[in-house]
Amino acid sequence: MKRFIESAARDQVALLPECLDDYVDADNAVRVVDVFVDELDLVGLGFERATPSLVGRPAYHPSTLLKIYIYGYLNRIQSSRRLEREARRNLELIWLTGRLVPDFKTIADFRKDNGVAIRKVCREFVLLCRRLKLFADATVAIDGSKFKAVNNRDNNFTDRKLQARMEQLEQSVARYMDELDRADREPASLPDERIPHLKEKIQSLKAQVQKLGEIEALMRAAPDGQISLTDPDARSMATSGRGTGMVGYNVQTAVDLKSHMIVAHDVVNVGHDRTQLARMAEMARDAIGKKKLTVLADRGYYKSDGILRCEKQGIRTLVPKPLTSNSKADGRFDKRDFVYIEADDEYRCPAGERAIWHFKTVEAGLTIHKYWPSACPSCKLKSQCTPSPYRRIARWEHEKVLEDMQRRLDKSPHAARLRRQTVEHPFGTLKFWMGSAHFLTKTLPRVRTEMSLHILAYNVKRAISILGTSSLIEAIRT
Repeated sequence: MKRFIESAARDQVALLPECLDDYVDADNAVRVVDVFVDELDLVGLGFERATPSLVGRPAYHPSTLLKIYIYGYLNRIQSSRRLEREARRNLELIWLTGRLVPDFKTIADFRKDNGVAIRKVCREFVLLCRRLKLFADATVAIDGSKFKAVNNRDNNFTDRKLQARMEQLEQSVARYMDELDRADREPASLPDERIPHLKEKIQSLKAQVQKLGEIEALMRAAPDGQISLTDPDARSMATSGRGTGMVGYNVQTAVDLKSHMIVAHDVVNVGHDRTQLARMAEMARDAIGKKKLTVLADRGYYKSDGILRCEKQGIRTLVPKPLTSNSKADGRFDKRDFVYIEADDEYRCPAGERAIWHFKTVEAGLTIHKYWPSACPSCKLKSQCTPSPYRRIARWEHEKVLEDMQRRLDKSPHAARLRRQTVEHPFGTLKFWMGSAHFLTKTLPRVRTEMSLHILAYNVKRAISILGTSSLIEAIRT
């Protein structure tokens, strides 16, 4: 074929490089993986078989298997069987392992048996980035996202889903019984072959009803009234789309505002974010090694005691308050229209009257003070304020913490945009890498390990993008 670039003849003897190192260029990311793992104290991190046994068959060194996994997650290869195949044919992986080819069972067991140690490796890389001063601004954005578990929606049961399924099965049984009754009255109405089929269907449906009864007993014993058959730790969670949801896990991340690296993460099986703010903020503060920290989060994290906990530890929060006022929805004044006068411990209502303190109570573990004005029954604005005889205003004993945070938000009009552009891109990247199935492992501890590997791969790529391969390798060695 003239005038085209010609390929090499397959039967021609070629002088390939005799040294494995010649197959990988100096700026290849695989060199970062090699140096990073070699610098780790695998014994101190708790890896099994990091100290060789004096008897029995020699094992693969944990560093070899850890390198295989980090390389795999960097290149969207999470399956142990695919990693085994790549170790045989992929020149980068052949270079990384020194031509070692562990079988898929050995690779899979390494991830299963060393979950805690692998999660520590992810933290070690964050500490490395901290030493490189990549988290100098001490500002993070916190968010959560739902990731699919290895559990079909049909194999997850809640009380509502179970009742709906039972009703569906009972209706199907009743429909088939009606057909049999009609066949008894009018034998010519159904073919002879249809009757055995109907009886078989009825028996199958009754067996399903019996199985659902057993599942109901297990569901009642579950702490949260929910059960998943394939992955027992997975839970049904609502997503942003109306009427949609998935069976999976809630992945929490804290992302540095400057470097866009994930400084802290966790995986929980609770479908909301309300109780996660303080815990994630503390994890992020410890990870970046700063006494003071600023945290951006969305409305889903707004919880009074969590914000107070952060404030006591020197963590500045910027969390918008959810708009849940029934009064505002009905076109009446809401609490924001009442001005608190701290010197007098009173509120001024929209009509100019004073709402004075009357008593305090405890609601949901919080001490709440109650205020209302005496002029409510004769007020001209009462129809715009409350249908009750008096408009009561509730004030938490630490309400000033929430008011100070709101003032900070008012002075930072771009906080919501900064949060979105910081924390949502990593989630999109991770889900793209993971594919449609998301997690491949089952149960919460193993899912946490798998997520740590994904986040470690993400952070390695970010560090290479910021510093460059050569600079990062040099920093790891020093």
